[in-house]
Amino acid sequence: MKNVTVYGIPNCDITKKAFAWLKENKIDYKFHDYKKEGISLAKLNEWSKKSSWEILLNKRGTTWKGISPAIQQTISNQKAAAQLMQEHTSLIKRPVIEVNDEILIGFDQTIYNDVLLTDN
Repeated sequence: MKNVTVYGIPNCDITKKAFAWLKENKIDYKFHDYKKEGISLAKLNEWSKKSSWEILLNKRGTTWKGISPAIQQTISNQKAAAQLMQEHTSLIKRPVIEVNDEILIGFDQTIYNDVLLTDN
């Protein structure tokens, strides 16, 4: 049995897509709401080792656009990115799904099918 935790913000459209997919495929999961629970630097560092901070950091959203250009220019490494994402959790690409020791970032039905619907 897979241990699935979804990290995100409940009113995010992409997170809602992931919830719908999980429900449709009858996959149980725990939900971690960044807005209510925050996120630890340790967790962000762990994810950065499994993926990369460049993928985790959402530079397309309004939160990033609201960050001053002077601060944006300082985000050139994992440590700086993790600190900024911890302060502004809306900067974390959503959802992040932990599946045992693996993470899925964003919503991709093909990847969800391959990772979450197989017995591996």
